[in-house]
Amino acid sequence: FLILVPAEDIWRGVTAVSNAGKKRGRGKGSGKKMPKDLNKGQSIGFGKNSRIWPGLNSPIIRGNELVHQQKMQENSDRETGILKWRDSMSNFRMMKLNPIDRGWSGSKMPGRSIGSPESFGDDEHNKFDTRVLENKIVFIMKGNMGRKRRYSVLSVTGNGNGLAGFATVKAPEVRTALRKSKNRAGQKLISIDLCDNRTIYHDFFTAFGKTKIYCFQKPDGYGLICHRAIQTICKVVGIKDLYAKIEGSTNLQHIVKAFFIGLMRQRSYQNIANETNTYIVQEQNASGGYTEVKAIPHLISTQDCTNSDVDYMHYTLGNKIVLKEKGVSPFYFNTKGHTYYKVKEERFRNQANVRFHNLINSYL
Repeated sequence: FLILVPAEDIWRGVTAVSNAGKKRGRGKGSGKKMPKDLNKGQSIGFGKNSRIWPGLNSPIIRGNELVHQQKMQENSDRETGILKWRDSMSNFRMMKLNPIDRGWSGSKMPGRSIGSPESFGDDEHNKFDTRVLENKIVFIMKGNMGRKRRYSVLSVTGNGNGLAGFATVKAPEVRTALRKSKNRAGQKLISIDLCDNRTIYHDFFTAFGKTKIYCFQKPDGYGLICHRAIQTICKVVGIKDLYAKIEGSTNLQHIVKAFFIGLMRQRSYQNIANETNTYIVQEQNASGGYTEVKAIPHLISTQDCTNSDVDYMHYTLGNKIVLKEKGVSPFYFNTKGHTYYKVKEERFRNQANVRFHNLINSYL
C-alpha cells in the first residue's frame, strides 16, 4: 500500500496530543514517548533477504567481469543489532546532573541555579546567581479555549553581597517562564544591610498572611538552620549564619515575601541606640565573655534617671515570644530504677570533658 504522509506526521499522531486533549490537560506524559528513526542502520540491498543489486549496492562491472544479481549470505547479528538500536531509541532517559547543580530533591527545578539575569540597558549582572524556588502548573478557565494550562515560576537572584530580588512569572512554556522570572527578578533588586557581611543585625519577627517567621542572629560558623527556601535566599543574599523558625503556613510565596519584609525592616545598632537612648553592648562568648560596645546614642539625656536594662531580643522581636513545644519524657523517667541510675552516674558526670581539657592543657 502507498502512504503519502511523511514519517514525521505519522509519529506525531502517535506521540503528540490533539488540541482538544491539550485543553483538557491530557498528555502530561507525552514527552516520554520518543519517535524512532526506522531508517537508521538500513542500507539498500541489505535486509532479511540480502541480495547484490548491480548499480545500487555494488558496481556494475568489477574488473573485467560483469556483476550479476545474486543472493548474499545471511547475517543474523545485523538484524538483532538493528532491533536493539530501535529499542534504545524509545527509552526515556532522565537528564544526569552534577551533584552540585541538583536542587532540593533530585533533578527537579526548585533549588537549582539557572544562571545570572540578562543585561538590561546599562545594568549588568555578571556576579549574580538565580535560584528557582517554585515551579508549578496552574490552570485558568477561558470562555473560548476552556481550561488553559500555564507554568508559574518563582525565582530569587542575588550577588552574594547584600543585593537581591525575587519575582513570580507565568508563561505557557517552562523555558519562557524561567527566563522571564530570572530577568524580572534582576530588575527588582533590593539592597539589604548585613552585619559583618555574614548575618543579620538583630533578631526580628516578620509575617505575611498566615506565615510567621522568627529570625535570630548567630555567631560566626553557626551556619544556616532554617527552611530550605530561606536557606536558598540567604545564599544568594550573602547571609552565612542564621536560625529561623516558621510558624503557621509554609506557602513558599508567603515565606519569601515575609523574609524579605523582615530583612528590609532591619535597623542598625546606631538607630536602635538613638531610639532607646541606651548603649548597645554585646557579650562575646567566643572571647571569654568580654563585652563589646556596638553603638552609643547621639543625644545622651542629662536628666537623672534610674539604671535600666532593655531586653534587646524582646525589643527587636516586638515583644513576641517563640512557641517552644515541651519535649515528651521517656516512659522510664523518674522511676525507681532511673533515679538509682542517676545517683550512680553522678560521680562520673562531665568526666569525658574534663579528660579532654586535661589532655589539651598537657600539650600547652
